[in-house]
This record gives sequence, structure tokens and C-alpha cells, in this order.
Amino acid sequence: MRIFNTETKRKEEFVPLEPGKVRMYVCGPTVYNFIHIGNARPMIVFDTVRRYMEYRGYEVNYVSNFTDVDDKIIAKANEEGVSAQEISERYIAECKKDMAGMNVKPATTHPLATQEIDGMIDMIQTLIDKGYAYNVNGTVYFRTRKFKDYGKLSHKNLDDLRAGNRSLLVTGEDQKEDPLDFVLWKPKKEGEPSWQSPWSDGRPGWHIECSVMSKKYLGEQIDIHAGGEDLIFPHHENEIAQSECCNGKIFSKYWMHNAFLNIDNRKMSKSLGNFFTVREISEKYDLQVLRFFMLNAHYRSPLNFSAELMESSKNALERIRNAAANLKYTEEHAQAETMSEAEQQLAAGISEYRKKFEEAMDDDFNTADALAAIFELVKFANSNVNENSSRAFAKLLRDEILQLMDVMGLIAEPKEELLDADIEKLIEERQAARKAKNFARADEIRNELLEKGITLLDTREGVKWKRA
Repeated sequence: MRIFNTETKRKEEFVPLEPGKVRMYVCGPTVYNFIHIGNARPMIVFDTVRRYMEYRGYEVNYVSNFTDVDDKIIAKANEEGVSAQEISERYIAECKKDMAGMNVKPATTHPLATQEIDGMIDMIQTLIDKGYAYNVNGTVYFRTRKFKDYGKLSHKNLDDLRAGNRSLLVTGEDQKEDPLDFVLWKPKKEGEPSWQSPWSDGRPGWHIECSVMSKKYLGEQIDIHAGGEDLIFPHHENEIAQSECCNGKIFSKYWMHNAFLNIDNRKMSKSLGNFFTVREISEKYDLQVLRFFMLNAHYRSPLNFSAELMESSKNALERIRNAAANLKYTEEHAQAETMSEAEQQLAAGISEYRKKFEEAMDDDFNTADALAAIFELVKFANSNVNENSSRAFAKLLRDEILQLMDVMGLIAEPKEELLDADIEKLIEERQAARKAKNFARADEIRNELLEKGITLLDTREGVKWKRA
């Protein structure tokens, strides 16, 4: 398995720090609103990387944080007249709903920045003790020039940054030793959440949060650190500086970054009116279509979002689902149980499609080519399965399609959505079955509804139901 490492700018053979295990950290969203489709790309991409690693037999410790203290969260809280915590908790819950809709697996751990403040204070103190950081009137800065490898990820030169007056320059630069030094801790302003520290009542800088959460849940060294390419500089560059100066070890072996998402060939922005949340997309499309669309391009290629491409993705996903449905029908209605000799010969070639799929994914997670391999398998199934096919042959092909799709986080056989009237009808039938002491049928109906995401609650007022 080869991964393109942003730091070395080349594909490298993946060798984990510990055999059979992968420690992976992915920067999560800042939670002050519904996530947008730009946030969705790294979620989908790196969830797929994780799924493929698991398919390959690795035990993956996958950590993805929520940044729940930030200027944008505070601004939103002040605008609504509520606490920053209320805003962050609300949008973490909404984000998790969208992630579930996109079939993004929950991380092994979803740490919250506000719950890791003690660790941040400890790391900052260590950096001060080692001479890599200094306190000026309650603000703690990192001495960028003291870390000799600064710029190794983004391939930026410190002197060029200084000349270009880049975005590392922050307010209060007159009190810094060097304009390129960045903030580790800042004193609170009126109306902001704050925590006590040895330097001032305040809050951490953004970069220190991920260094601390990664260390706590994955250890001082990790296999893969990932995120959008907008995070390479300064966020990930600063994480490396903090972590390596604090721990005295290489922070991450591999750095993975997905490319930007454009809308109709233009950068997504609220001012251009081309800003879409995942929630808005879900009102027009099954979010599986969004996932398919994202995976139909290589993660390092810029991706252009448009209505036409979404329609094309919808139709493509439908073709795979139709093939799976036809195979299921054949499997259930086939006259012959076992494969004929001709089917056995055909079945011997099915592994070639899986091989193509694995070769694509082993080559820096080329999901576009992996999907192409699934389509070849679908075409093979459509051409070779008919009403005379055996149950075993149809099952073999269906299982193969379902498994490869599952590795991609794509659902080839969606659960049928029950209408409210159908649910009520089944509940009535269940009540009648219970009355007739036909408890087996009553349980059968409960389980059938549960499988379709409907939970039944037996209350004093009667049976209530809710969608899971």
C-alpha cells in the first residue's frame, strides 16, 4: 500500500509504527454552524481510507476532534445571546447527523478541545521550560525560528514568510520577539469563555489543541495525520513544531491532504452565493449520492461540484443498486441451487475485479479507479445473470458487490423507507397479533420495523413509534 506523503511530495510504502495497527488523526470541523460540503470531503475521504485499512486487516485507532472553542463560535453565541457551549453542543449534534447520513463511521474518539485544556496548559509549560515558548503579559508565543525544521511540511522558507508578511503574523506582533512567532495561549476578552492558567485567564490557540488531543489519544508518534490542504500551513506546520519540540520525536510518519472543492468552477464562498451545507444537499439528494460524487475523483485532485455531476453520480449509484436488487431477486427465485459448470468457470474470474479494486486502493487510495472496478463487476453481473442462473452464482456476485461497496462506505442495498401509514398499519397488525396471543408474529413485526429504523415504545397511552 502506497501513500502520497505531503511532507516528502512522493508516494511511500505504508509501514505502520506498530505492526497491524494504525494511529490516525484527522482534523475535524469548527462547530458554529451546519457543516458545508467542503467539510464533507475530508470526512468522506479519510473515512474511506480508514475503512480500507480495516478491510486490509489493520486495527485503526481513528481520532477526529471537534473544535468547540473559537472566535466564530463566540461570535455566533453573542449574536444569539447564548453560551458558546450551547452553540458548539448544538452543532456537534447536527454534524453527527450529517455524518451518519453520509455513512461516515464515528471516530474511535471524538475529543472536544474544551475538555483537554489541562493537557494544553501542560504542553505549553513544557515548551516554555524547554525554551521554545515565552510569555508576554499573559500571551504565550512559540519561538518559530528555534525549531530548525519549521517549514518542512509546507516547504516554505521562514525568511520568505517574513518578507511576504504571511498569515502567521497576528495581532499584538509588536510584543513578539519575532513577527513569525505564533500564539499558544491568549488572555480572555470580555464575554469570552476562559480557563485559568499560570499566564492569564484565557484560552488556547487553535494549533496547540490538535497537538495535545493527538498525543493524548494516539501517543507521541502517529502513523497518519490528515485533513484538507488548507490546513497544511499554518495549522499542520505549527502542530509539527509544537509536538516535535515538546516530545523530541517525529510527530507523524505520513501526512495526507485532500484538495479543494469548487462550486461550478468557482471557489465556494457565502459572498458568491454558492455556499452549500450538507443539510441543504440532503433535501435534494440521498447523501450517499454526495459520498459517491466525492469518491468518484482522486482525493488529491481538485473537485468541482455541480448539479450535472450530482445527477450523474445519482444515476451511477442507481445502476449499482439496480444490479444488486436484480441479483437479490434472482437469488430468491432461482430454480437451481448450485452453480453449473459454465457458472463455475465464470465465477473463477470474479476475483479479477476485486484484484483491480485493491490495486486501485493500494495506489494512494485511488477511489475513482476502485469504483471503475466495481462498475466492471456490475457489467459482468448484468451480462451473465438471468432467470436461469443458480442461487449460488447470483449470491456470489451480490456478496462481492455489497462487500466492495461497503469498503467505500456506499450502501448498495438501502433499507426501504416506510411511510407513516404503513407503520401505523403494521402496528395495528401487531396489536391484533398480541390480542390473539400470537406473540411470535408480534415480535416479528417489531423486529421488521426495527430493521427499517423504527423503534416501538409500549406506553400506558398505547404504542408510540419513532424513527431511529
